[in-house]
Amino acid sequence: MDDLWKIVHSIKYAADKAGVKIVTGDTKVVEKGKGDKIFINTTGVGIVKEGVNISPENCKAGDKIIVSGTIADHGTCIMSLRAGLEFDTEIKSDTAPLNHMVKEILGISDKINVLRDPTRGGLASTLNEIASSSGKGIMLYENQIPVREDVKGVCELLGLDPLYVANEGKLLVFVAEEDTEKVLKTIRQNEYGKNAAVIGEVENTNDKIVKIKTSIGTTRIVDMISGEQLPRIC
Repeated sequence: MDDLWKIVHSIKYAADKAGVKIVTGDTKVVEKGKGDKIFINTTGVGIVKEGVNISPENCKAGDKIIVSGTIADHGTCIMSLRAGLEFDTEIKSDTAPLNHMVKEILGISDKINVLRDPTRGGLASTLNEIASSSGKGIMLYENQIPVREDVKGVCELLGLDPLYVANEGKLLVFVAEEDTEKVLKTIRQNEYGKNAAVIGEVENTNDKIVKIKTSIGTTRIVDMISGEQLPRIC
């Protein structure tokens, strides 16, 4: 009951921050030993602004790719807690309501083509899904991808690639080049987008391949994740 009470308070806090109402709920009963404490499933209902057409199939050659903050925070945090690992620094989950941020950027640009949250499989898997859906190639720039130093250190220690670690409160935005700066500025003005950065672009190719320009100047292919680095966490 202590855990449930803490979770309910957390849900209320998150709902208040997002400005949404929780209007219904349900419970399930399972056989003894068949459940792992508490399961929570949610469904959000909202209204799409008229004229907005967001889809992975809509990304266009020349679109710039913005990520709203540092990557791999959530997956690294959950993995550390599950494994009972202790580090000198405190790594926190990045869970955050992004609806206000989305409303703000859609209000200042009609050239946003794709919006995605890079959750399971991380940044790399999400971008591969978008490349496959759109038929376009994508180029990333390693030096421009924001990763916290402590997160990077934990990933190196455990042999993980931050590109494949799950995120929860981060947003990927594909936007036409001419609107990139104003969209980036708007995201950075939001409390959850202070570390936003342009991390890549859509290429004028039809190879459906995600590539990355590394910090040493070479280029390599970023494949879909094979299996999962972590058990399902989102």
